[in-house]
Amino acid sequence: MSFRAVLDTNVVLAAKRSTSTTSPNAEVVSRWRAAEFTWLLTHDILNEYADKLLELGIAATDVVDLLVDLGALGELVPIHFFHVRNYPSDADDTPFLLAALNGQASHLVTYDEHLQLVGIFYPEFKTCEPIEFLSDLRKEPQH
Repeated sequence: MSFRAVLDTNVVLAAKRSTSTTSPNAEVVSRWRAAEFTWLLTHDILNEYADKLLELGIAATDVVDLLVDLGALGELVPIHFFHVRNYPSDADDTPFLLAALNGQASHLVTYDEHLQLVGIFYPEFKTCEPIEFLSDLRKEPQH
């Protein structure tokens, strides 16, 4: 199985803010850069990453570098259907569900409690925190 993951903004922010070499969030991004999984994106998600990272003090050059890398190495998911079975209480979380469903994700990686709660209605993918995603990645044989 090849993992296909949607990363919530809180995971990306934690990775960008981390100064620890043992940060699970930084490890997730590092494993993506090593092509251990496909990072699924939409235009809405890219816009949210940019807005939130800049708003929360990440340097503009770091944000641009990330967006350039995502554009080159991530997979842009076309949204063909917009209906979700159960909507999260925070409407800003809906694009992450749409990306996971339309992109045939194996994982939606988040710290967001509301997204985790609604994730039980989507057996198509696992909604989990970065530590659990890393555990799954470590079990996966690399090609």
